[in-house]
Amino acid sequence: MADVVVVERRRKYHWPEAQLNVWIIIMLAAAATDLGVFANFMNVQQALKLGVPWLFPYEVTVSALAILFICLMLGLISQRMLLPGIVIIGSFILFVLWLTGLIETSIMLFGPVGSVNGNCNVYVLNQTPGANLNTLAYLEQKNICQSWQAAFAFEVVGTVFLLWMMIMAWQVNRDEYD
Repeated sequence: MADVVVVERRRKYHWPEAQLNVWIIIMLAAAATDLGVFANFMNVQQALKLGVPWLFPYEVTVSALAILFICLMLGLISQRMLLPGIVIIGSFILFVLWLTGLIETSIMLFGPVGSVNGNCNVYVLNQTPGANLNTLAYLEQKNICQSWQAAFAFEVVGTVFLLWMMIMAWQVNRDEYD
């Protein structure tokens, strides 16, 4: 009886380590910032017994999915099994979700009527704080305004970085990083 030897050959993909590490760190920062900001906004809305706009739970969910995707990538990296196809599909799905959130955030932040940024400029940033109870309200309002700006900035960064990851994964698939 002849012995059958099965040789398994896997294709090796060479990911650029520095770029991949920078991408992971920046995306974790962007996702965690958005998750924290919009979870805080949901908490404030519920404490004030106001309705929660659809954007807040949407952004919390999308940010959590991004963190989950990065954790999946880290697990695959540790086993040296990170495939470009997985990264391209995951990055594309997250890109569409982040772009949707970015568009809605920009509408709420810079929209034509009653925008958050317009209200911040009129009611918050023109105040001069003093040593009184109004200072606490001013600081909370300023914190909310700056949180909106930070969330918008990190959504822009996250959206661009997801596009960059799709391009990088495509280049890895074509063996352009040997």
